[in-house]
Amino acid sequence: MKILRIEFKNINSLKGEHEIDFTDVPFTGSSLFAITGPTGSGKSTILDVISLALFNNIPRMGKISTSEINKTGAILTRNQQDAMAAVTYQGKSGKYRSQWSISTARTGNLRDYEMELSNAETGTLIDLKKSEVPGKNEELIGLNYNQFIKAVLLAQGEFAQFLKAKKDERGELLEKITGTGIYRQLGIKAFQKYREENREIQGQQNRIEAIKEQLLSEEKYAGITEELKVKDQLEQDLKKKIESLNKNLELKNKILLQEKEIKIRENENSQAKNNLKTFEQEHGYPLRQHEKIEDSAEELRSWTILRKELTDLELELKNIRQSEQLNKRSRTTCLTEAEGLTGTELKPETIEEGLEAFYQKISWLEEERRAKRQEYRGLCNQFQSETRELSFTLDEEVPGKSKEDLLQLAHTSEEERNKIQQRLSGLDITNHSGEKQQISSRLEQAREAWRKEEEIKNITAETKRLQNEAESIEAKLKALPQEIEKAKDRCDLLEERQEKLSLKKQNQLLQAKFEEQRHILEDGKPCPLCGALEHPFAEELPEKDDTLEVEIKQTGNELSNWSKKLSTSEAELSHHKTRLEGLLQEQQVIQSNLNIRKKNFTEKYGHLQEKESLNWEELCNNWQEKLNDLEAWEKEQNRLRAIRTGIPLLEKLQEVLEKGKKLSRERENLYQGKDISQDTGRLKTRWTSLQQEQKHLKERLQELEKRSGLKRTKLEELEEKLLPQVKEKGFENISTARQALMAEAECRALRVQREEIEKTITAAGSSLKLLHSQLEKLKNEDTDESQESLEDKLSEQKQRLAEVSTECRELYSSIKNHENNLKHLEEIKALIAEKEKQIRRWRLLDELIGDSKGKKFNDFAQDLSLSQLLHLANHRLKDLSDRYRIDKPEEEEDDGLVAIDEHMGGQRRSVKTLSGGETFILSLSMALALSDLASRNVEINSLFIDEGFGTLDPETLEQTLDTLEKLQAESSKIIGIISHVDSLKERIATQIQLQRNGQGYSSLEIKG
Repeated sequence: MKILRIEFKNINSLKGEHEIDFTDVPFTGSSLFAITGPTGSGKSTILDVISLALFNNIPRMGKISTSEINKTGAILTRNQQDAMAAVTYQGKSGKYRSQWSISTARTGNLRDYEMELSNAETGTLIDLKKSEVPGKNEELIGLNYNQFIKAVLLAQGEFAQFLKAKKDERGELLEKITGTGIYRQLGIKAFQKYREENREIQGQQNRIEAIKEQLLSEEKYAGITEELKVKDQLEQDLKKKIESLNKNLELKNKILLQEKEIKIRENENSQAKNNLKTFEQEHGYPLRQHEKIEDSAEELRSWTILRKELTDLELELKNIRQSEQLNKRSRTTCLTEAEGLTGTELKPETIEEGLEAFYQKISWLEEERRAKRQEYRGLCNQFQSETRELSFTLDEEVPGKSKEDLLQLAHTSEEERNKIQQRLSGLDITNHSGEKQQISSRLEQAREAWRKEEEIKNITAETKRLQNEAESIEAKLKALPQEIEKAKDRCDLLEERQEKLSLKKQNQLLQAKFEEQRHILEDGKPCPLCGALEHPFAEELPEKDDTLEVEIKQTGNELSNWSKKLSTSEAELSHHKTRLEGLLQEQQVIQSNLNIRKKNFTEKYGHLQEKESLNWEELCNNWQEKLNDLEAWEKEQNRLRAIRTGIPLLEKLQEVLEKGKKLSRERENLYQGKDISQDTGRLKTRWTSLQQEQKHLKERLQELEKRSGLKRTKLEELEEKLLPQVKEKGFENISTARQALMAEAECRALRVQREEIEKTITAAGSSLKLLHSQLEKLKNEDTDESQESLEDKLSEQKQRLAEVSTECRELYSSIKNHENNLKHLEEIKALIAEKEKQIRRWRLLDELIGDSKGKKFNDFAQDLSLSQLLHLANHRLKDLSDRYRIDKPEEEEDDGLVAIDEHMGGQRRSVKTLSGGETFILSLSMALALSDLASRNVEINSLFIDEGFGTLDPETLEQTLDTLEKLQAESSKIIGIISHVDSLKERIATQIQLQRNGQGYSSLEIKG
């Protein structure tokens, strides 16, 4: 994996857009470079950009979100609206560009961040959600975020602490640096898993003890079993007695029920006989009368229907005759209305022809009037078109008045034209178009000359302004170099003072660390660090220098102020130089342009100045006045032409208007309605409808009279036949016989009702006979004992049975519980045996690696990791120094790491005894080793090493840089060193320099 390009915008203090291209000069000439700048200038921001663009994560903050940015104020530069971070890198399968960005909405709130990944060679975006981009980068690079931070961003400072730590502290640091905390978690999990699984077995064993306490003894179990047999036999005897008593009681209940049933049947039989008597009283006579005339029922019903039909026909005949009279009156009214409309006398047979002729006459008059109106409208439009230049309003109701107004307008226009013509006496008015074109050309030329002259004046003034500004800047440029030199000297002095104060503060902090421990020491109790029992320094603590913090802060503020002043002066010097150069170039271009303009003006407009003594403005005004008069003369000439055309049109309008009025009067005399078609059509339709109605009524009247005669004849014949029959059966006439005749359904219902009553009487008699026989049989089987005595005995036996049954259930339950407990006991033992087989692996794992804090397995894993790390570190250390190797402590040594001094015959000594430079060399080898360890499956071609070079002497620094250059040359890696050491800046030519300004922002410059 190799980083090719870094791009970012408005990240932390680095305002604006920045780009670092490692594929371009100066990085292609030297892949070892330094990132330099004062504290807080943004050196770490460059590393933040890399991890942010790839993983949305920053080492000092963790995973980034909108709420985190709002809360901390980090990432987005102050007072800016958006930010962006992008990294182009060479992965396993090609070149890719990963970008992170965020922006502010119109409401002022931050939008959610965005991430995208694209193929850097084709520019094609890879279809991913923003949350999927870090994972895809991990896949393409071959490292996750934690591995990337350890393999690419080498934290030398952590290893300096790691080298001198005690065993327990070293384990914690190694766990943090290598990210191997998983081993501690595995040890804890093994311990917890076994405890959890074993807890279940322990619970089962507790259950076994509880069950054993509930088991019966053998003697008690045998006694309960024998007692249960006796109670069972007693329970069976009681059940038989209860069954016999229940049978006797049931027989007595049956006798009672039988006697009740006999009473019910006797009541039903009596009720049925009463019902039959009532039926005969209510329906007997009508039913017998119906049965007498039932043979003639069909003829009687036909007689009723014929009488009804004849009555209906006579009523309809009466209605038809009334409708004929009404139709006659309506036809007379319609004829009268037609005569009133046409104004002529009409006959019934000629009413339609008269209405049609009147319709044609009125339609012709309306069509003629419509044509005249259309002709009049066309003439009005033509007049308006021909006279549009006059802005004349036509009085369409009185065209004659408009003619008089038009003649007056012609007189006024002719007077105005003559006045203008006098002012144009010097021009050929007959060729007014040519004169107008010539004057327009002269006017345009004069205006252009006037405009060009003004431009020359403005350019001359601009030349003077640029000259004055250039002189002012030259004066400032003379004073700025001295101010810059003074600020540089002051900054160097303050930086030296700040470094000395920082070292002094570090010493104070180290002393304070031990002072905190001295406060808790007690005489007679051993010191946890050295084991001493006496603590003289705990009583006499050195006083703290409170002025040091104030002095550091004052020095820092003063350095910041002078740095800002230096940055401002340097920026001002650069700005003034650039501005002066631009002014001189601009002045040269403007002067050249001015000379060309003056030459062109003289060549093009010089003849006008020679001929005319007036100024340009006066000349333009004279030509404009002549042009205006020509246009006004043309306008009046056109108005006169329009008036001559409009007068004949007004005369024609008057003529058409009179003809139209005449047609309207003739139409009004004949017809005052609105719609002749509707009025004549309505009358014709109504007349036709009345004629058809008359014909229909006549035909219907003839038909009904014929049908009425036939019905009457048929009725008379039927009466002659029926009358003897009904009298023979005792009826006075046909109507009386018809009234006696029931409806068929009514007769059928009465007969069914009578039959049901008779059936009920018969069935009740049979049922009573059977019930009496059954009652006699039951009484023969009954016992002499009373029902009350039987019920008392039954209650007594049931109570005794309940008591015995309860005793049996209790005895059976005790036996069943005992047997179930024995069975359950065997099942639990089998479960425990099976569970012990299952958790055997967890017990072994707990014995090997498990404990409550995970220390056992973690120590083992950290020992392996430390061995591997030390092996890789010693390999790297060979290139940095041939004097030392790093080793783990032996049993007789303390628990700190050991440095083996090859120059002293392999002497072993604690790394705590090493100097600052030696410590840095060893910690750098450890950092490089961790990078090797983290990237053992991935080729890493980009490394960044943080602060720490300030502790090296010049010789060691040179050796370290030689090693890094060798590492870079052998592996083609890009190596970046973050430092503010001056000698480092001098040795490494390629630098990314960061500077702060007075507004709290930093600038970035690449030098090489």
